Amino acid sequence: MTKINWFPGHMAKALRDMADEVKNIDMVIYVLDARAPKSSVNPEFIGIIGNKPILYVLNKADMVDEKILIKHIDSFKGENCEAVTLNSTQSGAIKKIKPIMTKLCFEKLQKYKQKGFNINLRAMVIGVPNSGKSTLINNLCGVKKTITGNKAGVTRGKQWLSLDNGFELLDTPGTLYPKIENQSVAEKLAFIGSIKNEVVDMGELAVDFINYCKHNDFSILSYYGVTDKNLSPIEIIEHIAKVKHYLQKGAEPDYDRTCFAIIDDFRKGKLGKICLD
Repeated sequence: MTKINWFPGHMAKALRDMADEVKNIDMVIYVLDARAPKSSVNPEFIGIIGNKPILYVLNKADMVDEKILIKHIDSFKGENCEAVTLNSTQSGAIKKIKPIMTKLCFEKLQKYKQKGFNINLRAMVIGVPNSGKSTLINNLCGVKKTITGNKAGVTRGKQWLSLDNGFELLDTPGTLYPKIENQSVAEKLAFIGSIKNEVVDMGELAVDFINYCKHNDFSILSYYGVTDKNLSPIEIIEHIAKVKHYLQKGAEPDYDRTCFAIIDDFRKGKLGKICLD
C-alpha cells in the first residue's frame, strides 16, 4: 500500500497548544481506541504530558472482546497511572471515571482543602482522531457541549468545560504525529478511522484489511460467508460484492463501493468484536 501519513496544520498547532497548556493542568485523560489501543498511543504526547497523572480510557470497549481488553488494561496501569475500559456512548458509563480522577489528584485536593481553598482542578483530554474524546466529554458533562462525529478531524480547537465533581476539562483536537514510520500502525489507525478517508486509497485499505484477516483472524470475514482462506483479496472483494449485491452493469463487481463497505462494516462493529493490536 502507498505510505500512509496525515498531519495537517491544525494538528501541529494542537501539539503546540497542549505544550503551552500542560503547566496549567493537574492531570491528563488519555482516550485510546480499544480496537487498537497500542496503535492509538501518540508518541508526541510523551514529552508533553511529563509527570502529570494519567487516566487511560480504552474507549469503544463494547466493540472488543473483554478478555483481550483486560490484558491491555494491565499494560497501561502504573505509578501515577490508572486505566479503565469504557463505552462512552452508554448512559451512566461515565460514573466510574469521576472517582478515578479524584483518586489521581487526591494529594493536591487535600493540600488545597487544608489551606481552606475550594478550587477546581483541571484535566486535559487527549487522543488520536476519532477515539471518542468529544463523546466522552459530553457524557462527563451530562449534556452535549462538544461537536461529535464518526470521522477524523471533527474537533479543531481547544475548549474548557466544567464538570460537577470539581474538575474543568480541556478538550483538544484529535492529534496524530508528523511521521508515522511504522506502517502497520498507520494501517490500523486508518482501519479505525483515525486517518481521514480522503487521504487514503480505500481500495488499497480494504485489501490491507483482508490481508490482516488472512494473517491474524480469518473468521472476521465469516460475516460475508467467506470460508476459503486461499482466495486472493480481490477474489474476496468480488465475493463480498455479490453477497451485498454491489454490482454494476453486466453483473460486474462495484469495487469502490464494496471496499468502502468492508471498512465501514468493521468500523460499525458488524464483523464482530475485534482488537487489531
